[in-house]
Amino acid sequence: MKNINFENINVLPILDIDKNVDPEKLINALIDGKINTVEITLRNEKAFDNIKFIRKKFPNLILGVGTIVKLDQLKKAIDLGADFGISPGFETEILKYAQENKFSYIPGVSTASEIISCLKFDCNFLKLFPAEPLGGISYLNSLSGPFPNVLFCPTGGINSGNYLSWLSQKNVLCVGGSWIAPKNDNNYDKIKKRALEVLKN
Repeated sequence: MKNINFENINVLPILDIDKNVDPEKLINALIDGKINTVEITLRNEKAFDNIKFIRKKFPNLILGVGTIVKLDQLKKAIDLGADFGISPGFETEILKYAQENKFSYIPGVSTASEIISCLKFDCNFLKLFPAEPLGGISYLNSLSGPFPNVLFCPTGGINSGNYLSWLSQKNVLCVGGSWIAPKNDNNYDKIKKRALEVLKN
């Protein structure tokens, strides 16, 4: 597992790799677009097969596994050599196991109560999900008062038109989004181009 500085990542591409997408070509397009960190979601039956293949083919890639909602999913992600894991919500058993195994893990929150629960485990870097439907940046800012030391990776509704506004917030380390490589998109030249556009900003 690699030492990850999420502050240097800025934009975390969220990948739902479906059958019509070649995982090797997809990752190569992102690497050519100067992106070396990805989150692969567990949203289809091929997800773990893709994670296993990508881990072996791209050993230097910082590889995250997302949509972790069960402990056995976290365990399998660790076994396959993932560098970090992300959940859409908060579950005590999953967070405790990650910490016990010194595995980089980002639980998801949408309420102040969930944030308080995470802080009991000294976990203060959290995924805010679903960021835009919750109330967007104004909701994020309302959390900074009671939780000044909590940092977020907002995900959900983040896109090319608003990601810079999110990144400019003092309590945001990085953002997650699928607009760089949307589901079913196998135009690898366009994916590379969108990745390079992020680098420009």
